[in-house]
Amino acid sequence: MESAPPNRPDLLRVTKLTKTYAVGDAQVVALDGVDFVAASGEFVVILGPSGSGKSTFLNLIGGLDTASAGQAWFRNWQITCADDAGLTRYRRNHVGFVFQFYNLVPSLTARENVQLVTEIATNPMAPAEALAMVDMADRMDHFPAQLSGGEQQRVAIARAIAKRPDILLCDEPTGALDSKTGIVVLEALTRINAELGTTTLVITHNAAIRTIAHRVVSFADGRIAAIDTNAERQPAASVRW
Repeated sequence: MESAPPNRPDLLRVTKLTKTYAVGDAQVVALDGVDFVAASGEFVVILGPSGSGKSTFLNLIGGLDTASAGQAWFRNWQITCADDAGLTRYRRNHVGFVFQFYNLVPSLTARENVQLVTEIATNPMAPAEALAMVDMADRMDHFPAQLSGGEQQRVAIARAIAKRPDILLCDEPTGALDSKTGIVVLEALTRINAELGTTTLVITHNAAIRTIAHRVVSFADGRIAAIDTNAERQPAASVRW
């Protein structure tokens, strides 16, 4: 696979991004002055132990939570200055989310679960098209209970990409899956990144996944401890864990 993407404009930029929580009389620092830039079309894997700040970082740049200090920008729009309505528009129009647990509506088919997003998006793809991108075209009329865990996760990915987001944020998308099924999900994510040019950030505890990224960001104690660039990306099928 290709190495780092060619020169492309910055899509995400954060400066001194900080998040603190009050726990009793104490202040807990979840994110401690993080600086980071992601280019348009980049695939980034984020590693680090539990409590290192990975999910807090994703929640802030995704507009799910607000920072205590610092700045975060999407293109020329400042995420950290937005009100609730602005954050809602940002999430609806620009960001797709994939979590460890699929959060599908059990009474709806795969197609109908994806359609929930396309009905409120400004320029959506057809639900069948989104499902085809994750190799679920032949299962689109099945309910979640009729699908395996990996199939449900691929429906969740289809739902996330159906609105054609600029950014896809994935928090442990393979965490509940075995290695064989996880590879199928990773293949779907890398295909979407390549074909749609969606900037993709994937949180994982699994260091083996680092090989599929343009860059690998390692978190520790609320900070970025290291950023490594892969000279050559490996295909998802080569990942072993």
